[in-house]
Amino acid sequence: MNRSSLTRYAWLSIAAALVTIGLKSVAYLLTGSVGLLSDAVESLVNLVAATMALAMLIIAARPADEEHQYGHSKAEYFASSVEGILILVAAVAIGFTAVRRIIHPQSIEQVGIGLIVSTGASAINFVVARILLRVGRKHNSITLEADARHLMTDVWTSAGVIVGVGAVAMTGWQILDPIVAIGVAINIVWTGVRLMQRSVAGLMDAALSPEDRDEVQKVLDKYKEKGIEFHALRTRQAAGVRFVSVHVLVPGKWTTHRGHHLLEDIETEIRQALPGANVITHLEPVEDPLSFQDIEIDR
Repeated sequence: MNRSSLTRYAWLSIAAALVTIGLKSVAYLLTGSVGLLSDAVESLVNLVAATMALAMLIIAARPADEEHQYGHSKAEYFASSVEGILILVAAVAIGFTAVRRIIHPQSIEQVGIGLIVSTGASAINFVVARILLRVGRKHNSITLEADARHLMTDVWTSAGVIVGVGAVAMTGWQILDPIVAIGVAINIVWTGVRLMQRSVAGLMDAALSPEDRDEVQKVLDKYKEKGIEFHALRTRQAAGVRFVSVHVLVPGKWTTHRGHHLLEDIETEIRQALPGANVITHLEPVEDPLSFQDIEIDR
């Protein structure tokens, strides 16, 4: 799939956010539940995050140019970073509102209708989250995956709010509603922190996952059995693009033609193991001591 086509999933997320904001706002107005209000606030964050995701996916899909010769894929990390910050801001707002409701209790009304509306909104978020998560994993898009995980958090926190409101209806203990809202805020903080950690790791050129590195190593091991040596293997992840570089050591008597074809074969097999990967190889004569001066690059 062309990465520019991923933007349609951001539009799907925007549409879902608009619908759920409307539904949850209605649920809050009907019941007066601060828990449902916190749910509506998180959906507002979803809208802002989805809009940011759309903008960054558009930028990330741009081809490489003179000023960005490795492409624009890292733009996706800005979307997940902003989403993490917005989540933390929403958590503070929810916590503040919940504490105020504890100090100034307010009864909840029309619980049944409010819960039905909120449940419908959660069902929409669940379906959209599953779609985004599947596509995000398939195409290695941290933006879509982050949006999906945020929506799934929304689903689970909505479930908590529904339980809280239901408990208030059954027991009459109004304090249960803001207590659940505080629990929602804590859960949101955890989600925001994890998103920020992943975004920072990507911006810091974190290595590929152990699973991806194993795939690369399998290719290299195949050639090691033929007497080819390797060192200086380095990998990094830049949102949807994976980078692999390695030095290949061959007998010095080999012709340039033979060495070139070996590198082409190695690069092709790594790209087959990691579709879309950017692979860079460097040929060195195994007998030359200078070939081992850069061995400290190995990790």
